[in-house]
Amino acid sequence: MSIIHLHNKSFEPYLPEALIQEKVKELALQLDQDYADKRPLFVAILNGSFMFAADLFKYLTIEAEICFIKLASYKGTKSTGKVITAIGLDAEIHDRHVIILEDIIDTGKTMHEFLPQLINQQPLSLKVAILLHKPEATEYNVPIDYCCFSIPNKFVLGYGLDYDGYGRNIKEIYQIIEEK
Repeated sequence: MSIIHLHNKSFEPYLPEALIQEKVKELALQLDQDYADKRPLFVAILNGSFMFAADLFKYLTIEAEICFIKLASYKGTKSTGKVITAIGLDAEIHDRHVIILEDIIDTGKTMHEFLPQLINQQPLSLKVAILLHKPEATEYNVPIDYCCFSIPNKFVLGYGLDYDGYGRNIKEIYQIIEEK
């Protein structure tokens, strides 16, 4: 792993692929225990969570379904403050155990706006599982039931996370090198 350059920014290695996979496997084991015989529905938030969701699903052994919804709130390295639904939920969640899969929660605005929409559909249970959490950036009180990593409030990319569309295909997670 070495420094990479995308657009006008430089990024340094932060979380190696092996550590990410280890944490995702641990999460799968916990979900296997917590949802044994419950047949949960996973709702993965696109675009960022696609690698996380795919890897997690490979490690799960329980009977489960997955669907995808596209929500967006980022432009460049900053949140726009607006949550846009580009692809809506097409699965029935009433009387289902639902687990939201999200790549990262920083301010929490996306989940803060999305969760009430799901609660109104009356799932049996609703949990949030995330890869990354930035506690220092959190502005909205959002329940986080499962979290692989808590990280500092620095912009990150790789493993599904992007910088203006690029970097999602990187197997590791990199963090921005702050300009001095």
